[in-house]
Amino acid sequence: LTHIGAKFMFVAGMFVSGCVTILFGMLDKVPSGPMFIGLCFLVRAMDAVGFAAAMTASFSILAKAFPNNIATVLGSLEIFTGLGLVLGPPLGGFLYQSFDYEVPFITLGCIVLVLVPVNMCILPKYDSIPSKDSFWKLILLPKVLLLCLTIFSLSACLGFLDPTMSLFILKKFKLPAGYVGLVFLGLALSYSLSSPLLGLLSDKLPYLRKWLLVSGGLMTALCFFMLGPAPVLHIESQLWMFVLVLVLIGFSLGMSAIPVFPEILHCAYENGFEEGLSLLGLVSGLFSAMWSLGAFAGPTLGGFLNEKLGFEWASAIQGGWALLSGLATGIFYITEATRRSSSSSLQNPPGNNEERTHLMGSET
Repeated sequence: LTHIGAKFMFVAGMFVSGCVTILFGMLDKVPSGPMFIGLCFLVRAMDAVGFAAAMTASFSILAKAFPNNIATVLGSLEIFTGLGLVLGPPLGGFLYQSFDYEVPFITLGCIVLVLVPVNMCILPKYDSIPSKDSFWKLILLPKVLLLCLTIFSLSACLGFLDPTMSLFILKKFKLPAGYVGLVFLGLALSYSLSSPLLGLLSDKLPYLRKWLLVSGGLMTALCFFMLGPAPVLHIESQLWMFVLVLVLIGFSLGMSAIPVFPEILHCAYENGFEEGLSLLGLVSGLFSAMWSLGAFAGPTLGGFLNEKLGFEWASAIQGGWALLSGLATGIFYITEATRRSSSSSLQNPPGNNEERTHLMGSET
């Protein structure tokens, strides 16, 4: 990112992603069999490279443009992430049903390509000097490792719902297929509407970030335990309760996801990393990598558990990732606070303060 520039990486990533999306719409003309499967993997891999480039560069540009309000800006933009999650499936389904397989992909690809020249004109260009700080130096910091676990757990929990939740809704509540997308609205809307408020809170009161991270992880774990609900609770699943838990999941995911980026940056500054676009690129790349890793592990493990144990147990076990990250982060912050208070008391013993006060009083 520092060698080719954040703006070029963002625009190039969007261009690749738009072209690949259009190409994906033409795959139905490929003969079925190994060639079709191989091309699907190839096209998806190319799309992943373009997406990673655009996302990594976008985080860096935002953090560079709004250094004092990172969480607020990221939280505000999550409104549009939620909007995409809400509108994507019904619009794609409408285009697929009304026209054919190619039209949804070609339409989306063309929209992305139209945005390429727009961003070329609008986005500022930031000059950056490559720093000596390495990716491994950043990721091996204990606090950053725990925050990476938080990102992974959130993405895994969110990814788990993609292949499993719609099947559970159709089977358990006997809803028509058209209404399944409406159930997803609870999660998407609560996440997108709460994210700006959580971002503003995270920027205005930075000391609350640690508590948002911990409580968000624990709340997510509890919600996934109640999503089925877990068979050990002996509670009959009902549609209203299922939607309510999804709304709480959207809120708890925002509590953990929004403060992570500024918290990693703060940790890097504390450990002597140079401020600039180079560091922002490292943090953006790390965030994207952990999120993508969770997006792979969540559906894979979740689909396996759902097939073997059923949705109720699978969701409870999946919530273990969030429970682990919440507990580990909480223990780390408590230990860190205890260590700092001990070191400050050793540097300023009470006796010294009393003696200094007494001497000053004598001099007076």
